[in-house]
Amino acid sequence: MRIAKPLLLVTTPLGIALGLVEAYRLAGGLVVLMAAMLGVIATAIGSLIAVARREQAELASARPGESACRKR
Repeated sequence: MRIAKPLLLVTTPLGIALGLVEAYRLAGGLVVLMAAMLGVIATAIGSLIAVARREQAELASARPGESACRKR
């Protein structure tokens, strides 16, 4: 896990960038649609993470004596 996480954090953006370059080379203008799709997916993932963090913070502040990771 120590090596896998940094490796994924580096290779994923590189793969996306190379994929966009290759899409431009093969399909030209369709790279705009691919970039828009990636933007929508990134926004959805970002909002999901934000909601999860907000709910975890609310749970932690509601019960300061208990761990936020415990099941309800």
